[in-house]
Amino acid sequence: MSSSAPHPQRPPLDQATTPYATALDLHAKRDTVNLMVPGHGATAAGLSEELGAFVGPHALARDIPPLIPGIDVGPDSPLVAATTLAAEAWGARRTWFLANGASQANRMAALALASRSRGDVVVAQRSAHSSFTDGVILGDLLPRFVFPSIDPARGINHGVTPDALRTSLAEAQRAGDAVTAVYVISPSYFGAVADVAGLAEVAHAHGVPLVVDGAWGSHFGFHPELPESPARLGADLTVSSTHKLGGSLTQSAMLHLGDGPFADELEPLLERAYMLTQTTSASALLLGSLDVARHALVHGGEAIGATLRTVETFREELRADGRFPVISDGFDAFPDIVAHDPLRVSIDVGATGLSGHAVRDRLAAEHGVFLEISTAHAIVAFVGPGKDPELSRLSRALFALAEGAEAAPEAADPALGSFPALPAPGPMRARPRTAFFARHELVPASEAVGRISADALAAYPPGIPNVLPGEEITAETVAFLQTVAASPIGYVRGALDPAVARFRVLAE
Repeated sequence: MSSSAPHPQRPPLDQATTPYATALDLHAKRDTVNLMVPGHGATAAGLSEELGAFVGPHALARDIPPLIPGIDVGPDSPLVAATTLAAEAWGARRTWFLANGASQANRMAALALASRSRGDVVVAQRSAHSSFTDGVILGDLLPRFVFPSIDPARGINHGVTPDALRTSLAEAQRAGDAVTAVYVISPSYFGAVADVAGLAEVAHAHGVPLVVDGAWGSHFGFHPELPESPARLGADLTVSSTHKLGGSLTQSAMLHLGDGPFADELEPLLERAYMLTQTTSASALLLGSLDVARHALVHGGEAIGATLRTVETFREELRADGRFPVISDGFDAFPDIVAHDPLRVSIDVGATGLSGHAVRDRLAAEHGVFLEISTAHAIVAFVGPGKDPELSRLSRALFALAEGAEAAPEAADPALGSFPALPAPGPMRARPRTAFFARHELVPASEAVGRISADALAAYPPGIPNVLPGEEITAETVAFLQTVAASPIGYVRGALDPAVARFRVLAE
């Protein structure tokens, strides 16, 4: 079974339909006796009564296994039709429905790139998601990095410019690297949108495909006031974490293959990578939710427009108050940012005298307002397209926190001090895959300097990987990681202990 659209023959389909979800609905209405997995038998009877009460009988009836005729079997199945419609909706040549999240898409992309005959070096944005690092390890790729711009005042990173990418590719060429692809991120966690068209032009001029981690932009392209879908801007591969802001169920995702100069080569490689990474028991509910989400986005322009107006009203309320700067209002200071996601509101919370993490915790505990992320100085609110949340509840809570800080300025959070400068990474002394699987040992931090890391370590904020498997650990990096770890608002992802007192290094 393959949850992707064939090429080049595509049957005439209608974006007004949901072929796979409809097939699941029709199957659920049949009078059947299910003597197959899953064990709940698609009913809430007997031992499944509790499960039925938990998820509802509707979900159970549609939670069926793969390989059911009329649903997902054959090249003209409803599942293939659904992926064909998705490819059309996002401007892609072909789309894969994924049940293992955008992390699967990143690993698929890396494995496909590693299978190209051109080379094994990938020029990647240093703030790449850890799942792409996983793909680098699995595919035995050799990363060379281009660094994103950083907002030092708030500890957040953005994107890269076409000029920065051009410089990195030229350096790789001078070093004799056989580059197989470029990997960038757009939008960022904070909604910063890079010049994807310009980046694609640079990558293609150097004869390599552009992979865009668009995990946070699955809604792009579905309203005139939203940024365009990367596939329509020249991206050869676009990673889409569709559940994030596309409206599908958590863990569902898509990978879009653009109709560009590398499509013929990449398509069969991606299909093989898909077979290696997709579960053989993909959830029909997850895949069906992708079909439904696509339909909703295609036909939801009016509702999306209403959400955009609601979110802008909220921004105007913050601007009028004056105590909570909207971070995207300052994006024009960064040359890599050409647009922003209007459904994401990044807010500087310095007026509260608290760290962003403390504000996020108090909003949840005291006001029932749950936010996506926070940093030392900011919080980020995500609003799903077509949704109408009570944003005034968030503004009232923020204003109350600010008033509390004005009444008791001595209660300011001591954790709001500035972090040390971001250190340069050490030299890559072993291939990441070799280092990850090599014999290793644990050493105290004092003995780690000069040794080769077996782990990936990233300090938050700002979240850029400071050490990757195969890189030399430097004294500056150890000091930086331990300083961040000692802060009440910082932590180091991948560390062996909270204080970063030990490192996993290659055995000598």
